[in-house]
Amino acid sequence: MEMSPPERSALVRREAARLCRALDWAPLHEVPLPNGRRADILALCPDGCFACIEVKSGALDFLADTKWPDYREYCDQLFFAVDCDFPQHLIPPDVGLIVTAAYEGAILRQAPNHAIQAPRRRALLRRFARLAATRLADLHDPTDFAPLLCE
Repeated sequence: MEMSPPERSALVRREAARLCRALDWAPLHEVPLPNGRRADILALCPDGCFACIEVKSGALDFLADTKWPDYREYCDQLFFAVDCDFPQHLIPPDVGLIVTAAYEGAILRQAPNHAIQAPRRRALLRRFARLAATRLADLHDPTDFAPLLCE
């Protein structure tokens, strides 16, 4: 049975996140960026660098996306994550390539490094930490008590 694009995207995202964890990267899903974009996965690497991973469900998804260059200014490395059926020749050569299959993923092409500036890295690290901590707190207590604290 053929998977729908959202199902395919969810599978690629899960396997890309598993790869991140295997690489000792800390992946965070759906990260809003200061420029109004949203990174599918933003991963904090052990050296303090950020890898942004844009998940694509297929060729049409990739070809319709013109916003992906906007992620570069908020990461040290930019990757596309696709499944093994994706036509890999579509991915630009100046972007890393992660390919996923059932329960695994691999970096087939390393992303070039383009270091972000220190003030932006500091701000992004704070954003990353606050978002991760808030999501973790929500897992432990999914009831939103914030409005009660303001009354």
